[in-house]
Amino acid sequence: MTRKSRYARIAFVASSSPEARQALDLFVRRHGDHRPEDCDVIVALGGDGLMLQTLHEFMMAGKPIYGMNRGTVGFLMNEFREDALPQRLAAAEMTAIHPLVMRARDADGLVHEHRAINEVSLFRQTHQAARLRILIDGKERLSDLMADGVLLATPAGSTAYNLSVHGPIIPIGSPLLALTPISPFRPRRWRGALLRNTARVTIEALDADKRPLAAVADHAEVRAVVRVDIHMDRAVSMRMLFDPGHSLDERILREQFGY
Repeated sequence: MTRKSRYARIAFVASSSPEARQALDLFVRRHGDHRPEDCDVIVALGGDGLMLQTLHEFMMAGKPIYGMNRGTVGFLMNEFREDALPQRLAAAEMTAIHPLVMRARDADGLVHEHRAINEVSLFRQTHQAARLRILIDGKERLSDLMADGVLLATPAGSTAYNLSVHGPIIPIGSPLLALTPISPFRPRRWRGALLRNTARVTIEALDADKRPLAAVADHAEVRAVVRVDIHMDRAVSMRMLFDPGHSLDERILREQFGY
Protein backbone atom coordinates (compact mmCIF):
# COMPACT_ATOMS: atom_id res chain seq x y z
CA MET A 1 0.00 0.00 0.00
CA THR A 2 1.43 3.36 -0.95
CA ARG A 3 1.51 6.41 1.28
CA LYS A 4 -0.87 8.16 -1.08
CA SER A 5 -3.54 5.47 -0.82
CA ARG A 6 -3.54 5.76 2.98
CA TYR A 7 -5.25 9.13 2.59
CA ALA A 8 -7.55 8.32 -0.33
CA ARG A 9 -10.80 8.87 1.59
CA ILE A 10 -11.02 12.48 2.70
CA ALA A 11 -13.54 14.14 5.03
CA PHE A 12 -13.75 17.92 4.81
CA VAL A 13 -14.77 20.36 7.53
CA ALA A 14 -14.86 24.14 7.14
CA SER A 15 -15.52 27.29 9.11
CA SER A 16 -18.42 29.56 8.24
CA SER A 17 -16.32 32.21 6.48
CA PRO A 18 -17.04 32.77 2.77
CA GLU A 19 -13.45 31.84 1.88
CA ALA A 20 -13.68 28.55 3.75
CA ARG A 21 -17.07 27.65 2.28
CA GLN A 22 -15.85 28.42 -1.23
CA ALA A 23 -12.81 26.19 -0.68
CA LEU A 24 -15.04 23.45 0.71
CA ASP A 25 -17.23 23.45 -2.40
CA LEU A 26 -14.15 23.30 -4.64
CA PHE A 27 -12.50 20.38 -2.85
CA VAL A 28 -15.71 18.36 -2.48
CA ARG A 29 -16.31 18.62 -6.22
CA ARG A 30 -12.76 17.44 -6.94
CA HIS A 31 -12.21 14.81 -4.27
CA GLY A 32 -15.62 13.83 -2.89
CA ASP A 33 -16.46 13.98 0.80
CA HIS A 34 -16.48 10.95 3.09
CA ARG A 35 -18.04 10.76 6.51
CA PRO A 36 -15.49 11.40 9.29
CA GLU A 37 -16.03 7.90 10.71
CA ASP A 38 -15.20 6.34 7.32
CA CYS A 39 -12.35 8.57 6.19
CA ASP A 40 -8.56 8.15 6.18
CA VAL A 41 -7.87 11.84 6.88
CA ILE A 42 -9.78 14.97 7.88
CA VAL A 43 -9.01 18.20 6.01
CA ALA A 44 -9.96 21.35 7.96
CA LEU A 45 -10.50 24.58 6.03
CA GLY A 46 -10.43 27.70 8.19
CA GLY A 47 -8.26 29.29 10.85
CA ASP A 48 -6.74 28.22 14.14
CA GLY A 49 -10.13 28.35 15.85
CA LEU A 50 -11.53 25.85 13.37
CA MET A 51 -8.48 23.61 13.85
CA LEU A 52 -8.92 23.60 17.65
CA GLN A 53 -12.61 22.87 17.21
CA THR A 54 -11.81 19.99 14.84
CA LEU A 55 -9.17 18.56 17.17
CA HIS A 56 -11.67 18.62 20.04
CA GLU A 57 -14.48 17.11 18.01
CA PHE A 58 -12.38 14.22 16.71
CA MET A 59 -10.04 13.87 19.69
CA MET A 60 -10.98 10.26 20.33
CA ALA A 61 -11.32 9.22 16.68
CA GLY A 62 -7.61 8.79 15.98
CA LYS A 63 -7.93 10.39 12.54
CA PRO A 64 -5.03 12.48 11.17
CA ILE A 65 -6.01 16.11 10.54
CA TYR A 66 -4.56 18.35 7.83
CA GLY A 67 -5.47 22.02 8.01
CA MET A 68 -5.39 24.65 5.28
CA ASN A 69 -5.55 28.30 6.22
CA ARG A 70 -8.74 30.09 5.26
CA GLY A 71 -8.62 32.23 8.41
CA THR A 72 -6.40 34.99 9.81
CA VAL A 73 -3.26 33.78 11.57
CA GLY A 74 -3.22 30.11 10.66
CA PHE A 75 -0.43 29.08 13.03
CA LEU A 76 -1.79 25.53 13.15
CA MET A 77 -2.60 25.40 9.45
CA ASN A 78 -0.83 24.69 6.18
CA GLU A 79 -0.76 27.18 3.33
CA PHE A 80 -3.91 27.18 1.23
CA ARG A 81 -3.56 25.95 -2.33
CA GLU A 82 -6.25 24.64 -4.64
CA ASP A 83 -4.08 22.10 -6.45
CA ALA A 84 -2.30 18.83 -5.61
CA LEU A 85 -4.13 18.00 -2.38
CA PRO A 86 -3.58 14.20 -2.67
CA GLN A 87 0.14 14.76 -3.27
CA ARG A 88 0.42 17.14 -0.33
CA LEU A 89 -1.31 14.65 1.95
CA ALA A 90 1.00 11.87 0.79
CA ALA A 91 4.09 13.96 1.54
CA ALA A 92 2.84 15.45 4.81
CA GLU A 93 4.75 14.90 8.05
CA MET A 94 2.93 13.91 11.23
CA THR A 95 3.06 15.56 14.66
CA ALA A 96 1.36 13.89 17.63
CA ILE A 97 0.05 16.03 20.48
CA HIS A 98 -1.65 15.12 23.75
CA PRO A 99 -4.34 17.08 25.64
CA LEU A 100 -4.51 18.18 29.23
CA VAL A 101 -7.28 16.83 31.44
CA MET A 102 -8.90 19.35 33.78
CA ARG A 103 -11.04 18.17 36.68
CA ALA A 104 -12.59 21.20 38.34
CA ARG A 105 -14.63 20.98 41.55
CA ASP A 106 -17.08 23.83 42.04
CA ALA A 107 -18.53 25.37 45.19
CA ASP A 108 -21.45 22.91 45.11
CA GLY A 109 -19.09 19.94 45.12
CA LEU A 110 -19.73 19.00 41.48
CA VAL A 111 -16.73 17.82 39.43
CA HIS A 112 -16.47 18.95 35.81
CA GLU A 113 -14.02 17.23 33.44
CA HIS A 114 -12.78 18.85 30.22
CA ARG A 115 -9.76 18.47 27.95
CA ALA A 116 -7.53 21.23 26.62
CA ILE A 117 -5.19 21.24 23.65
CA ASN A 118 -3.61 24.63 24.34
CA GLU A 119 -3.98 25.41 28.04
CA VAL A 120 -6.01 25.27 31.21
CA SER A 121 -6.44 28.77 32.67
CA LEU A 122 -7.77 29.96 36.01
CA PHE A 123 -9.08 33.54 36.28
CA ARG A 124 -10.50 35.84 38.93
CA GLN A 125 -14.25 36.32 38.43
CA THR A 126 -14.55 39.74 40.07
CA HIS A 127 -12.56 42.95 40.51
CA GLN A 128 -10.54 41.33 43.31
CA ALA A 129 -7.37 39.37 42.60
CA ALA A 130 -7.47 35.61 43.01
CA ARG A 131 -5.57 33.88 45.81
CA LEU A 132 -4.28 30.47 44.84
CA ARG A 133 -2.43 27.57 46.42
CA ILE A 134 -0.38 25.44 43.99
CA LEU A 135 0.68 21.83 44.53
CA ILE A 136 2.79 19.72 42.18
CA ASP A 137 2.44 15.93 42.56
CA GLY A 138 0.76 16.52 45.92
CA LYS A 139 3.50 18.74 47.34
CA GLU A 140 2.84 22.39 48.06
CA ARG A 141 5.06 24.62 45.94
CA LEU A 142 3.33 27.98 46.37
CA SER A 143 1.24 28.63 49.44
CA ASP A 144 -0.41 31.89 48.36
CA LEU A 145 -0.27 33.33 44.85
CA MET A 146 -2.17 36.59 44.46
CA ALA A 147 -2.77 37.28 40.77
CA ASP A 148 -5.36 37.66 38.05
CA GLY A 149 -4.88 33.94 37.55
CA VAL A 150 -2.55 31.20 36.38
CA LEU A 151 -2.39 28.83 33.42
CA LEU A 152 -0.84 25.49 32.49
CA ALA A 153 0.13 25.23 28.81
CA THR A 154 1.15 22.35 26.57
CA PRO A 155 4.02 22.76 24.07
CA ALA A 156 1.43 23.17 21.29
CA GLY A 157 -0.27 25.92 23.30
CA SER A 158 2.87 27.61 24.58
CA THR A 159 2.85 30.14 21.71
CA ALA A 160 -0.79 31.08 22.31
CA TYR A 161 -2.15 32.71 25.49
CA ASN A 162 0.86 31.48 27.45
CA LEU A 163 3.21 33.57 25.30
CA SER A 164 1.01 36.65 25.56
CA VAL A 165 1.38 36.59 29.36
CA HIS A 166 5.17 36.20 29.01
CA GLY A 167 5.37 32.45 29.49
CA PRO A 168 8.13 30.39 27.84
CA ILE A 169 7.88 28.89 24.36
CA ILE A 170 8.31 25.10 24.54
CA PRO A 171 9.53 23.02 21.55
CA ILE A 172 6.82 20.61 20.47
CA GLY A 173 8.82 17.48 21.30
CA SER A 174 9.82 18.60 24.79
CA PRO A 175 8.40 16.59 27.72
CA LEU A 176 7.45 19.82 29.49
CA LEU A 177 4.49 21.95 30.53
CA ALA A 178 4.54 25.69 31.29
CA LEU A 179 2.96 26.93 34.52
CA THR A 180 2.60 30.70 34.07
CA PRO A 181 1.05 33.37 36.32
CA ILE A 182 -1.32 35.96 34.87
CA SER A 183 -0.53 39.46 36.18
CA PRO A 184 1.01 38.28 39.49
CA PHE A 185 0.90 40.66 42.45
CA ARG A 186 2.48 38.50 45.16
CA PRO A 187 5.03 37.00 45.07
CA ARG A 188 6.11 39.66 42.57
CA ARG A 189 9.24 37.87 41.45
CA TRP A 190 7.57 34.55 40.59
CA ARG A 191 7.46 34.21 36.81
CA GLY A 192 6.25 30.63 36.60
CA ALA A 193 7.80 27.17 36.28
CA LEU A 194 8.61 24.53 33.69
CA LEU A 195 7.24 21.13 34.74
CA ARG A 196 7.64 17.62 33.45
CA ASN A 197 4.65 16.54 31.38
CA THR A 198 4.08 13.72 33.88
CA ALA A 199 3.39 16.26 36.65
CA ARG A 200 0.00 16.43 38.32
CA VAL A 201 -0.89 20.01 39.11
CA THR A 202 -3.44 21.00 41.75
CA ILE A 203 -4.62 24.57 42.15
CA GLU A 204 -6.82 25.50 45.10
CA ALA A 205 -8.81 28.71 45.51
CA LEU A 206 -8.10 30.49 48.78
CA ASP A 207 -10.86 32.69 50.16
CA ALA A 208 -13.11 31.39 47.37
CA ASP A 209 -16.32 32.97 48.72
CA LYS A 210 -14.83 36.45 48.57
CA ARG A 211 -12.58 35.87 45.54
CA PRO A 212 -14.44 33.52 43.15
CA LEU A 213 -12.47 31.72 40.47
CA ALA A 214 -13.26 30.45 36.97
CA ALA A 215 -11.42 27.62 35.21
CA VAL A 216 -11.22 27.35 31.41
CA ALA A 217 -9.97 24.38 29.36
CA ASP A 218 -9.48 25.93 25.91
CA HIS A 219 -13.10 27.07 25.48
CA ALA A 220 -14.93 25.08 28.19
CA GLU A 221 -15.52 27.22 31.29
CA VAL A 222 -16.45 26.26 34.86
CA ARG A 223 -17.42 29.00 37.32
CA ALA A 224 -16.99 29.20 41.09
CA VAL A 225 -14.30 26.52 41.27
CA VAL A 226 -12.58 25.69 44.54
CA ARG A 227 -10.06 23.12 43.28
CA VAL A 228 -8.66 22.17 39.88
CA ASP A 229 -6.55 19.08 39.11
CA ILE A 230 -4.68 18.98 35.79
CA HIS A 231 -2.48 16.43 34.06
CA MET A 232 -1.55 15.44 30.52
CA ASP A 233 -3.57 12.58 29.04
CA ARG A 234 -0.96 10.59 27.13
CA ALA A 235 -3.51 7.90 26.32
CA VAL A 236 -5.09 10.34 23.84
CA SER A 237 -2.97 11.17 20.81
CA MET A 238 -4.06 13.63 18.13
CA ARG A 239 -2.21 13.46 14.83
CA MET A 240 -1.68 16.65 12.87
CA LEU A 241 -0.27 16.69 9.33
CA PHE A 242 2.03 19.41 8.01
CA ASP A 243 3.77 20.09 4.73
CA PRO A 244 7.51 19.21 4.75
CA GLY A 245 9.57 22.05 6.21
CA HIS A 246 6.53 23.66 7.83
CA SER A 247 5.95 21.37 10.81
CA LEU A 248 4.53 22.60 14.11
CA ASP A 249 7.99 22.16 15.64
CA GLU A 250 9.48 24.40 12.94
CA ARG A 251 6.82 27.05 13.49
CA ILE A 252 7.41 27.08 17.25
CA LEU A 253 11.17 27.39 16.67
CA ARG A 254 10.61 30.30 14.27
CA GLU A 255 8.37 31.97 16.84
CA GLN A 256 11.29 32.04 19.29
CA PHE A 257 13.26 34.14 16.83
CA GLY A 258 10.39 36.53 16.22
CA TYR A 259 9.34 35.63 12.67
